[in-house]
Amino acid sequence: MFDGLSRSLEKAWDSVRRDGKLTAENVKEPMREIRRALLEADVSLPVVRRFVKKVEEAALGERVVKGLSPDQKLVKVVYEELKTLMGGQQAELVQPKYGPSVILMAGLQGTGKTTAAGKLALHLKKKGLKVLLVATDVYRPAAIDQLVTLGSRIEVPVFELGTDVKPPEIARQGLEKAKQEEYDAVIVDTAGRLQIDERLMEELRETKAAVNPTDTLLVVDAMTGQEAAGLVKAFNDAVDITGAVLTKMDGDSRGGAALSIKEVSGRPIKFVGTGEKMEALEPFYPERMASRILGMGDVVSLVEKAEDAIQAEEAAELTKKMMTAKFDFNDFLKQYKTVTGMGNLSTLVKMLPGMNKVNEKQLAEVERKYKTYESMIQSMTKQEREQPELLAKNPSRRRRIARGSGRTEEQVAELIGMFTSMRAQMQTLSRMMALSGGAQGMAGMPQMSDEEMMEAVMGGTGPRKVAPGKVRRKRGSRGMAELVALQQ
Repeated sequence: MFDGLSRSLEKAWDSVRRDGKLTAENVKEPMREIRRALLEADVSLPVVRRFVKKVEEAALGERVVKGLSPDQKLVKVVYEELKTLMGGQQAELVQPKYGPSVILMAGLQGTGKTTAAGKLALHLKKKGLKVLLVATDVYRPAAIDQLVTLGSRIEVPVFELGTDVKPPEIARQGLEKAKQEEYDAVIVDTAGRLQIDERLMEELRETKAAVNPTDTLLVVDAMTGQEAAGLVKAFNDAVDITGAVLTKMDGDSRGGAALSIKEVSGRPIKFVGTGEKMEALEPFYPERMASRILGMGDVVSLVEKAEDAIQAEEAAELTKKMMTAKFDFNDFLKQYKTVTGMGNLSTLVKMLPGMNKVNEKQLAEVERKYKTYESMIQSMTKQEREQPELLAKNPSRRRRIARGSGRTEEQVAELIGMFTSMRAQMQTLSRMMALSGGAQGMAGMPQMSDEEMMEAVMGGTGPRKVAPGKVRRKRGSRGMAELVALQQ
């Protein structure tokens, strides 16, 4: 969602890259670029003015680390100020001294509030907590059914009393049940409204008084931009919330909500929704988000996603096979499914340092290519998956796979060539690491440019013609190897 902002900020760094130092004169152009970039990202004008002023003062001040080039100094200052703008540090859920945590979920209709409640329940369950969902949206019967369905999917019980009992009473009885049955956390899904009105606020205040929540979270849609910040402020003034959950962060919004909420409302973003899957809810880390915006990646979050997607024992076994000739198409398919299980490919790639310039068209091509590979592998026999060499030697097998998967013989040949080359490169890498004393010895290898990195992800420069009867070994065909290596 921050692609446009990231590209605009790159222009700001470029304008001072060749200067010897930052001065009051040469800092004017990057400040104009930063101001324009933030306004285009739908950040409110007062927030932009304060931000630019702070950046300019810090860039010309003495607190910038000496020894950095002008553009590096500017990047460092903008990073620190972005981090501060979004809250400075992670705002965690409030932990009670005794009894269960009680989280009240509020919001307008259409923001994904009920789904966010289910995602938060799964997030807490994965942390080992015993969680209870409470359905109090009596005005929209489908909301109760939706929460019950979500609860069933993630195996979290849902407390509901139908539509004839008032929401505060449902919440009170739900909390009582949680205390009696020793639940660790209670998530109360309240009714949404089409707009802010006094009736909504009064009911929220009554429900809040009935359960005395440790957290009151407002669910807001990132697509609404700076309006989301105003909404958080309005709810905070009325019912005193503790934070926000920002949904649809994987969409086409420009980022104004994430950059404005804390500054405008005084309340932090605690969680962000990053996709449609139930696992697609993560704590909000200002420093990680600032790093992504500036194109420095977010390797910590990427590693966390990898740890969630693959077990340590599986990773060790797969790594061992990758470094030997035993790596087969079954392992390749497992790699692919592991990476896709980590989330949206676009989001994952943008977490890699320097990959902010990769466009969505390239990423769509990556996903298309590997879905094609998957269909061909699924058309192979068990023996062919385990012994890829059979396909290189036998054109009739390749023709059968092409027919079975609805692909061409050229595409089958491309898959085999890519796989053969990738396996050979893995073994070469293994030998190099052994000779150089392990992973530390690889540190001196040259870094790849953005274009080279994307080519590595895509498995070559693009589709090349291969004669139907031949299998060509492609130089530079690495594909999923680089992505999956992140899990190790």
